[in-house]
Amino acid sequence: MEFGESSRRKSRRNKLIICSSNEMLPKIWEKFPEDLFEVVGARLPTSTFFRFLCVSRKWNSMLTSHSFRDQYAQIPISQPWFYTITHDNVNTAAIYDPSSNKWHHQKVHSFLEKLVIYPLTSISGIICFVNIHHTRFFVGNPLTQTFKELPACSSMDWSQVAVGMCMNGKSTIEGYKILFLGCNGQYIIFDSNKNKWYESKVIPTSIRLPYILNLRSQAISVDGCLYFMSSYPNGMVCYNTLSGIWNHFSILILHDMISGRFLVECGGQIMFVCVMIKSCVSICIWEFEKTTLLWKYFDKMPRELCLKLYKKGANMICVGNKDMIFLCFSSEKLFMLVTYDVVKKEWFKAPRSLLPRGMAYQRFRHKIAFYPCITATP
Repeated sequence: MEFGESSRRKSRRNKLIICSSNEMLPKIWEKFPEDLFEVVGARLPTSTFFRFLCVSRKWNSMLTSHSFRDQYAQIPISQPWFYTITHDNVNTAAIYDPSSNKWHHQKVHSFLEKLVIYPLTSISGIICFVNIHHTRFFVGNPLTQTFKELPACSSMDWSQVAVGMCMNGKSTIEGYKILFLGCNGQYIIFDSNKNKWYESKVIPTSIRLPYILNLRSQAISVDGCLYFMSSYPNGMVCYNTLSGIWNHFSILILHDMISGRFLVECGGQIMFVCVMIKSCVSICIWEFEKTTLLWKYFDKMPRELCLKLYKKGANMICVGNKDMIFLCFSSEKLFMLVTYDVVKKEWFKAPRSLLPRGMAYQRFRHKIAFYPCITATP
């Protein structure tokens, strides 16, 4: 009986293949085998889901099924995306997909429309947001527009904090933690599994020294550890989320290193992006060797592109994720995004982002790199 049903099902599929795909006849495509929806849907380009979710409730609900998650988990990891809130419209996100070299514009979730929120940190497809008054925090997947608000907490000075995020396991289904580290050494952790904040603590005095956080550089997560960049003492402050131990790693101050120092995570490696001056200005990338605790030169931006940017007095903000580094340059008249592929060692100037309803170019405000995962849940 089972063999007969399988044969008939294959026969129906063969009939569909015979028809030209250009015709798209409703009488044919309405009979598309339902067991193939998840197989095909899991293999669609990630950007397709901006339209995919609007087709029907049935297609939308497919994203939460266990069988679809299993199918999606078999697909190779795509490149990370660049997410930014702009000066021109704080309720619309501009999202850059380097694989298709295209920008997408997306309204924030309906229950957030009356709020001004911007991204703080991300992990595996979900982003942590904060409102402009630093009084409310949200975690959400910008692709599926699923958001939740964190419980209220008033034991920190939220205006001067660095924020890091890490997973408890291999996916967000196993939960995640968010660590908020203040410039006074106070820190507090939110646990998504318990949906609560732990009691705030202070990092060991041997680490504080005191120290000054570099709040322009976002925290990164590598192998269960969160790394925050400090300007004084120069280096990285590290928190092991499994052991609860703090540590500090130095970054030697080079005499030709100037402003523009950023930590980024790429494929599980800790990278350091900085602006240097020798005979001319250059933007260099260094890699942290965990065995020797030393920094190794990795690559630098092509001289022609670098000189072009700094002749216009551009300031740099740098974020990274997986195998991609995003360098955002801005000045009074310049707003440019440059990508760097760590595996291929390729630099690429991204196209400028246009406003959704006009020809004006957008000016980036708050930026983050995130891994686009449609099955990630906050």
